Amino acid sequence: MTDAIFSWEDPLLLNEQLTEDERLVHDMVQRFSHEHLMPVIVDWNRQETFDRDLFLQFGELGLLGGTIEGYGCPGLSHVAYGLACRAFESADTAFRSAISVQSGLAMAPIYLFGSEEQKREFLPVMAKGEIIGCFGLTEPDHGSDPSGMKSRATKVDGGWQLTGNKMWITNAPISDICIVWAKDEEGVVNGFIVDSKTKGVKTPKIEGKFGVRASPTGEIAMDEVFVANDRHLPNALGLKAPLSCLSRARFGISWGAMGAAEFCWKAARQYVVDRNQFGRPLAANQLIQKKLADMQTEIALGLQGVLRISRLADEGRATPEMFSLVKRNNTGKALEVARMCRDIYGGNGISDEFHIIRHMLNMEVINTLEGTHDIHALVLGRAQTGIQAFTS
Repeated sequence: MTDAIFSWEDPLLLNEQLTEDERLVHDMVQRFSHEHLMPVIVDWNRQETFDRDLFLQFGELGLLGGTIEGYGCPGLSHVAYGLACRAFESADTAFRSAISVQSGLAMAPIYLFGSEEQKREFLPVMAKGEIIGCFGLTEPDHGSDPSGMKSRATKVDGGWQLTGNKMWITNAPISDICIVWAKDEEGVVNGFIVDSKTKGVKTPKIEGKFGVRASPTGEIAMDEVFVANDRHLPNALGLKAPLSCLSRARFGISWGAMGAAEFCWKAARQYVVDRNQFGRPLAANQLIQKKLADMQTEIALGLQGVLRISRLADEGRATPEMFSLVKRNNTGKALEVARMCRDIYGGNGISDEFHIIRHMLNMEVINTLEGTHDIHALVLGRAQTGIQAFTS
């Protein structure tokens, strides 16, 4: 016989698998989210608003840049960074998305593909949250197929001329710089650091979203925009460059989805314990307990999966297919969890004051974001069969 005690909140003892430093990062962000983000998120979500000064607070917490080492960046382990994403998304996807885009999609390309001068100029101030970046890859007619992008970069005296449109770009409306991807005359994808205030650049906000409403989402419209040679990413040639950055974003989403799912599950569990119907707690119903067990199981397994990949990433052994696997699984399961919780809450489930419907709609978004559920299935199918199924 064993003296071990089962913890319903942490059924596979995730917390015991973390280092002290990793637990400190998670607890710090969880506390910050509870004290500073939860009090404002309902109103921000209703008003579709976001305070860009929040980036300065993220910088003070030492989180911007994530796993990047040097240049004023924190150099966190993948586990610690993932735990921060989990804690931020327990409040709302908008907060985790802000961190993920700044760190994994705006700073990472400069770190991976930029010149030493570019790294020194941009990374320290971005790590402080003083400059906000966005990542322009997706286009109005090319979402899941970025290889078909129409944005063009033409070589001119002293630099390049960019023309094209990018769509569904997180942070674009509040950005100072845009990491933009465009094809040159030979059809090769190039990366550029574009000042958002440059002549010919517009970053209008997309209004009327039903999910991740607090996140500033917009377009990048470029009409014969001049970009100097020193703003061209010299080592970013080919589509592989931006796609490698997307793996970083998918990693953060995989952890964040579990944070949102955990919030919904634990809130629903408390709701059914406290709420009485037909003379007894809702929690006394078999169907309710079955749903709680399903949620507990999927979250526990999802966390173990993303923890394992985080350890592999820290060892330099993680692959893009691994990120596709956990992104696909964890966002899909988080959406199922949020939907179940919405159902458990009954009529209250559609009130934003209970937070569940907000998380549910956010999960609808991240199930599509950075590669849809089906696209990642094709990535895994190709890995198993060796056959490319993306084209007819």
